[in-house]
Amino acid sequence: MDAPKARSANRLLASLSPEDFSLVGPYLQKAELAPQTELAAAGEDLLNAYFPHSGIISLVVRLTDGQTTEVAMIARDSMFGGSALVGPKALTTAIVQSRGECSKISTGRLQSAADQSKTLRTIIARHEQAIFVQAQQSAGCLASHPAVARLARWLMRARDAAGTDKLHFTQDFLGQMIGVKRNAVSQVATDLQASGIIVFSRGQIQITDASKLKAIACECYETVRSELERLKRSQLG
Repeated sequence: MDAPKARSANRLLASLSPEDFSLVGPYLQKAELAPQTELAAAGEDLLNAYFPHSGIISLVVRLTDGQTTEVAMIARDSMFGGSALVGPKALTTAIVQSRGECSKISTGRLQSAADQSKTLRTIIARHEQAIFVQAQQSAGCLASHPAVARLARWLMRARDAAGTDKLHFTQDFLGQMIGVKRNAVSQVATDLQASGIIVFSRGQIQITDASKLKAIACECYETVRSELERLKRSQLG
């Protein structure tokens, strides 16, 4: 068995003990995360769980008027599909927003592994808790914070998840993610660019001053980041 650091670029998988990894490792399949791919729709059966190595998965809510808003972001520090351990249906729609790679496993195999290991089940439950914290913060953020703070928060989280200052998102997409119209995103992005914080052109975003962007971001960014850090420490401990 490989050493933990060599097992996966996904931090959840890399944190597993050799015993826990042996329960899932033989069934993991490498797969591509292609932009705009829908991994599961709300209300559908969860057939697979996904552990990103790179790229980003958005958990979104779609309203009857066609509006789409992100409630949580899944990246290399987490997973999608862990909720299958408590229920077979997807609670939200999962869409790939940024290209990458992942390991995937059938939810049946994951359930069987979790049934054999209390520690594995606990780790997955903690990740689901972190996703729930994100969803709670997103709801409060949409109701209370201005567009510029929401966009700054979202870009900082995307930067952390992708591990780079270069991001690839259109203004239409960003508007959907933070719950505002395209023209509002355009105005906010123009203001951030004029302040020397980002460079935004044709779907390409370069964060040029992360410290200033973080200062503009609402408190939700730090709340979610702290929860993910707490989760990481609990796994290492």
